[in-house]
Amino acid sequence: MKGFMALNRGASTTTHIDAKTREFIALAVAVTTRCQGCIDAHARKAKAAGATKEEVAEALGVAIALNAGAALTYSLHVLDAMDGTGQG
Repeated sequence: MKGFMALNRGASTTTHIDAKTREFIALAVAVTTRCQGCIDAHARKAKAAGATKEEVAEALGVAIALNAGAALTYSLHVLDAMDGTGQG
């Protein structure tokens, strides 16, 4: 637990991106990893950082598009495997 807390503190004290952008990234990752606790925590933090619902929705649209792209890519791997031409 101490290691996780140290990692979390380090990630929240970066100086190259602002807190709101960091929360957009955290929310997108939370959605793609299906972490309800993360979603709850980072939605609160995003709101506190001044994020609007519209901004969060746009950030989540990126996560949705990326998940769709990954699903497409891995679906092609499945079809290749069915043909016996898979990578593994």
